[in-house]
Amino acid sequence: MFDEILNLVKEHLGNNPQISSAIPGGQEDAVHNEIATHVANTLQNQPAAETGGFGGILSKLESNVAGGGTMTNAIEGGLVNSLASKFGLPPAVTGAIAGALPGILQKYMNKKRENPAS
Repeated sequence: MFDEILNLVKEHLGNNPQISSAIPGGQEDAVHNEIATHVANTLQNQPAAETGGFGGILSKLESNVAGGGTMTNAIEGGLVNSLASKFGLPPAVTGAIAGALPGILQKYMNKKRENPAS
């Protein structure tokens, strides 16, 4: 799961010049890993039994992404603080990264729905 999320983060942020140009040179991999770690940890910490297994987690995530729910907010809040403190990224960049999270999560959900075995 982590590698899939990491690849989506790299792809999504790499296609966003506002974000990719603002990440200090040489720190791209570390920033991408930090983002993927936050997303993966949040997804893994969702109780599968409560949400109806992995399909239930995807449904819950989908509704959170659509409505800016608590799961998405939790990822954004912790991630913004982490990126600012670890990498010294300014609020404009951390805000742009947080704004990109719903798109990354949406891509992940779509990939999982198309190929649930991966």
